[in-house]
Amino acid sequence: MNGYVIALDQGTTSSRAIIFDREGNIVSQAQYPFEQHYPRPGWVEHDPMDILATQYHALGAAFERSGLSAADIVGIGITNQRETAIVWDRETGEPVYNAIVWQCRRTAPIIQRLVADGMGDEIRRITGLVPDPYFSGTKIQWILDNVPGARARAEQGKLLFGTVDCWLIWNLTGRHVTDYSNASRTMLFDIGRLQWDDGLCRALNVPMSMLPYAMPNSIEFGRVKRGIRGLEQMEGVPVCGAAGDQQAALLGQGCIRPGQAKNTYGTGCFTLMNVGSAPVRSENGLLTSVGWQVAGRTAYAVEGSVFNAGSSIQWLRDELGLISTAHECDVLAETVPDTGGVYMVSAFTGLGAPWWDPYARGTLTGVTRGTGRAHLCRAVLEGIAYQVADLLGLMEADAGYRMDVLRVDGGAAVSDFLMQFQADMLQRPIDRPSSVETTALGAAFLAGLAAGLWTDLGQVQQLRTTQKRFEPQMEPEEAKRLMEGWHRAVDRAKGWAKE
Repeated sequence: MNGYVIALDQGTTSSRAIIFDREGNIVSQAQYPFEQHYPRPGWVEHDPMDILATQYHALGAAFERSGLSAADIVGIGITNQRETAIVWDRETGEPVYNAIVWQCRRTAPIIQRLVADGMGDEIRRITGLVPDPYFSGTKIQWILDNVPGARARAEQGKLLFGTVDCWLIWNLTGRHVTDYSNASRTMLFDIGRLQWDDGLCRALNVPMSMLPYAMPNSIEFGRVKRGIRGLEQMEGVPVCGAAGDQQAALLGQGCIRPGQAKNTYGTGCFTLMNVGSAPVRSENGLLTSVGWQVAGRTAYAVEGSVFNAGSSIQWLRDELGLISTAHECDVLAETVPDTGGVYMVSAFTGLGAPWWDPYARGTLTGVTRGTGRAHLCRAVLEGIAYQVADLLGLMEADAGYRMDVLRVDGGAAVSDFLMQFQADMLQRPIDRPSSVETTALGAAFLAGLAAGLWTDLGQVQQLRTTQKRFEPQMEPEEAKRLMEGWHRAVDRAKGWAKE
């Protein structure tokens, strides 16, 4: 079967569309950024209509640039920023409030109350998650409690909730559905039974009538409806694949066997390991989520989340003005042999796994009069690698598998300096693929499998090829010494904010 698949990659800072052929090659693509909103310290929002407009624009532009016809497109796959919560009116489609982004920390007091009420263990048991503002459930509660009239409208069945995949599918097809991987990141979903949990919805005071129908990841969710301005040619094309961005990247990296792992270096840093057909309950503060369900078979993943990775490079560029491009950060970092004892803990919106401290804040330690911008650039890049190294040892202990190699992707994965330092800190090889667009490729695989473009996961795994492999070069004792210094710096970042 010949044909092409469109992947919609809706991220935290931009919306993209990429068209792939049957060999996994990129035919065309388009990308458009959108505005970030920070109404208060620790709060992060997006305008849902900006998300929609930029994603439509990217889809239309990528299709036009491809020179293909709609008949050539066998399906559309969606991958997305995951825990970001949107609530909208069932009849008008208008959002009742801005999207509350996964990075947002405003619901920390709600989490504290849940834990104080003894719900922590129940949340972990049912959802595989730890109680944290990161996830969607408390964001929904905040919107209903703080937008005038929202709770009454929700209880009357007039409001809908969705993560970004759901928002896009609803606008493209008219159907209020989501996939298992995104549902598993809400803190409302039973990952064993693959359904919404009534008890957790009551505990968070979220009406179940708001929730979308949860479906497997490689299946027809609906077809592009008539009358979408600028997408008229897309009418009738099936939307038949969806997964949260990190689960999609795990598939795009070909990690289809238990013990295979990947890390995505994006706005945040996300390390996932395939743990097979049964959920693994972490003893070390890591998360368990649905990876995907394809052809009736479910794969689960253990995950560690770093909230700020590429965003710390953006901070050097946009807020401090120390660099003009991300690449300049690499260039400067390599001009000095080390950081001179400087550590940068980029806890701008708290610390994720394994610390789970929403009150941690960004901390720069070890600064002396001799510290220059090259040392700061190097400290920021090293800080990303330290955070990932923290996760992998715990992940192997939880899952019972030893990771032979870490597969990497995302914007910062292009940095040879960062990848080599990561290999040194892990004392394991790093494998960078020929195409770092693995998140979009994973969404394309899910859609193509549903449409019959590919026959099984083994076939799509073979499409991944290696561009470069980084072997550890640092002595283990030196890596251990540097990690110990990192943990001292983390201790100073914890619990800084009081509200």
